[in-house]
Parts: sequence; structure tokens; C-alpha cells
Amino acid sequence: MKKSILFSIAFLIAVVSFAQEKRDLKLNKDTNLIEVVYYHDNGAVSQTGAYTTDGKLQGEWLSYSKEGKKQVSANYDNGNKVGKWFFWKDATLKEVDYTNNAIAKVSEWGIKAPVADLN
Repeated sequence: MKKSILFSIAFLIAVVSFAQEKRDLKLNKDTNLIEVVYYHDNGAVSQTGAYTTDGKLQGEWLSYSKEGKKQVSANYDNGNKVGKWFFWKDATLKEVDYTNNAIAKVSEWGIKAPVADLN
């Protein structure tokens, strides 16, 4: 199961990263990180995050669907996967915990829609 999740994560990031046509880059002089925003072909934000000046992913990365719904929240430290990652898909939320750049734990929950007040 860990390999399947790892493959899915890598595939998602690779597809979204290379399929981008438009992006905005900005050097943050305070953090010395290159902040980037990638866009879907419809103009909606696809990903946000930052790179180190030597090209390694750093800090929080967020991925969104073409409709603007958050799909992934990921964290990097100098290119290494760290901390808690969250994946939203339909009515499911997956939490993947990383330790030493490897999956340490996976949790999954069903997300319930709010029930309308019938009174």
C-alpha cells in the first residue's frame, strides 16, 4: 500500500509540474526562496509553493483542481518530504505522515457533508 500511495504522489506531482503552461516566479529576498504559482489551462491556480535557489522543493506546497478545490497539501524540507501531507478526493481525506523522507503512517477518513436543518 505504501508503494501505491508513494507512486500516486510522485505521479501527481510530476504530471502537474510538467503539464503547466503558465507559471509566475518571484524571488523572496527575505527567505531566499523562489516562490512559484502554476496555473491550469483555464487560468485557475494549479499549485503554489517554493523552491530553494538550487531547485529543491521547500515548505508548504498546495495543489488545486481546475475548479479551485484543494487536492493536496504537502511539506518539504530542502527537497525531502516531511511532516503531514493531506489528500482530498471526493468524500475521502488521506493523511500521510513522513519521517526521514519515507512514509511512516497513512490514515484515511470519509468526509461527511453537512446535514440540512429539517426544522
